[in-house]
Amino acid sequence: MPVFQHSASFRRLSAQELEAWRDAEAAPVSDCLNRAQAMDTGISPLSPSMHVVGQARTIRCQVGDNSAIHAAINLVEPGDVLVASAGGFPGTAVWGGLMTEAARKREIAGLVIDGAVRDFTDIVEVGFPCFARGVTPAGPHKNFGGEIDGPIACGGIAVNPGDLVVADADGVTIVPLARVDDTLTAYRALKEREVRTLKAIEEGGTLAEIYGVPEIVHMKPDNE
Repeated sequence: MPVFQHSASFRRLSAQELEAWRDAEAAPVSDCLNRAQAMDTGISPLSPSMHVVGQARTIRCQVGDNSAIHAAINLVEPGDVLVASAGGFPGTAVWGGLMTEAARKREIAGLVIDGAVRDFTDIVEVGFPCFARGVTPAGPHKNFGGEIDGPIACGGIAVNPGDLVVADADGVTIVPLARVDDTLTAYRALKEREVRTLKAIEEGGTLAEIYGVPEIVHMKPDNE
């Protein structure tokens, strides 16, 4: 079966725009998106030190088949993040050490996959950012086809080509391309508030006071 590539056209973020996001963290970015756009907890980094920011190139795999991922490695641009829907199946790895080396050769920024990978040690040792649902030694099939650059669901979140991926030890947050600018503005404001909050804590303030948590109401004993 062939691998189909959609004729997706999306705005490429400039190097300057991407640099502004370079150190962004997944959790506060999700906060700026109404505490949404975060993939489910099953999608996690192979190592807590892994961090990646880049535009998504989407892949839809047939379960247990990685032919579409192989094709995508040769099509995407340096700095892109592969985001693959592999059916959430943990029993077959559709990514491994050799694919990691091929991706690094192409300067692909990282991988997010709703499925399993293998060659854990090889991936971690070279520091390739990889976020997956699981690890298994069972290898993939090929030639069942798939799709590249179409809309997908990964970790319970809709992802389109060009969306911004922000992933770290906490997990993966997807910023829709149309929301990149306003989310960055909100993110910077949130980080400034965090600095003020930390200062207030150092000066003796409490988070309950800072966040306006409802006051404590003391209940009377039942025997009164």
